[in-house]
Amino acid sequence: MSDHISGPRALAEPMADITDVYAFPSPERPGHLVLVLNTLPFAPPSTLFSDGLVYRLRLRPLTAEGLDDPAPFATGALEFAFDCVFSDPGGGDGARGRGQEGVCTTPSGETVPFGVNDEQGCSGHGVRVFAGPRWDPFIMDAPAALKTIATGELAFTDPGSIYMDGKNVLSLVVEVDCEEVLDGLELVGVVAETLTRGKLNVRIERVGRPEVKNMMLAPKQFDPVNRDLEVRDLYNMEDAFQLAEGYLGAYRARLNANLAFWDGLDGKTDWPANGNGAHPLTEVVLADYLVVDAGKPYAEQGSFFEIERAARRGDRHETCGGRALNDDVMDTIFTLLVNAGNGPAIRDGVDQATKPASRTFPYLAPANPDPPVPPEHHH
Repeated sequence: MSDHISGPRALAEPMADITDVYAFPSPERPGHLVLVLNTLPFAPPSTLFSDGLVYRLRLRPLTAEGLDDPAPFATGALEFAFDCVFSDPGGGDGARGRGQEGVCTTPSGETVPFGVNDEQGCSGHGVRVFAGPRWDPFIMDAPAALKTIATGELAFTDPGSIYMDGKNVLSLVVEVDCEEVLDGLELVGVVAETLTRGKLNVRIERVGRPEVKNMMLAPKQFDPVNRDLEVRDLYNMEDAFQLAEGYLGAYRARLNANLAFWDGLDGKTDWPANGNGAHPLTEVVLADYLVVDAGKPYAEQGSFFEIERAARRGDRHETCGGRALNDDVMDTIFTLLVNAGNGPAIRDGVDQATKPASRTFPYLAPANPDPPVPPEHHH
């Protein structure tokens, strides 16, 4: 599950659990960047947003590092943040039918009010916002991936099946006019966060790329240093653009071990460790934000992680990078981890959503009125 249920705190407070983050140039409005923040795995179709959270999208400009640097980009101190908050779901008079209201604060401090479930979205100050339950666009055979970790053998089948297909998420879509709001910036890093709302904003979750926590940080059995440590809650509390020194050693030990496990699944080493035992992708993974070039045209397949790979080779990137809603990113990730692209694609047997996203705002398919019930809720 991309970032669904990614640690004890996410499990304890599903409303703050970010399931996925997407960033892509708008297919219908050139010059606009679309940011999507999905929360609440298995959202019922009538769910409203929490009035106790700040839903935050953060962008920072990126510059390419030298080829000898293990992390391909440096992030500038300049930041563009979009904060969305919501009214009390009770609606004051207790009538839920009144409709929930939200407010998006732009990087310049201007506010754009919007109504939840308004398919047209509300626009102002260079942004357009939609919020409401939608069909979960994430595609992956999660049980097969977990079986692969448990058995040490690739367990994907063709076809595979999307875990709990038809489930919903609470979706927040912010479409940004790059010229007006981002000063025309093109290459940016994107991360999404949920934080407590109030005088003290405590970060509960932060997400950049998919499956970093569940597939790369969660497994403990391969880690020779911290075999009993659950690192995901610690990782979630970090600033994605500026990791603190305190737990870096723990993250690196976990990633070096787990990335080596993935690499070995095909019986050969495609990512030889350096002299210190560090996996070549560890620092790239720790730079955990989507890398998107808003100046390039919208692309659906082959763009995810393309900018990072080009930077590693010292080449110019050719796509917009980022992550589109219909992009089968898990095949890209599994292939990268297992054979570095030096062999056949590693497919999980699932290539598209049953209800793919559209190319018009708000992009995600409408919520499933009768979503599947997650297994732990069966009685």
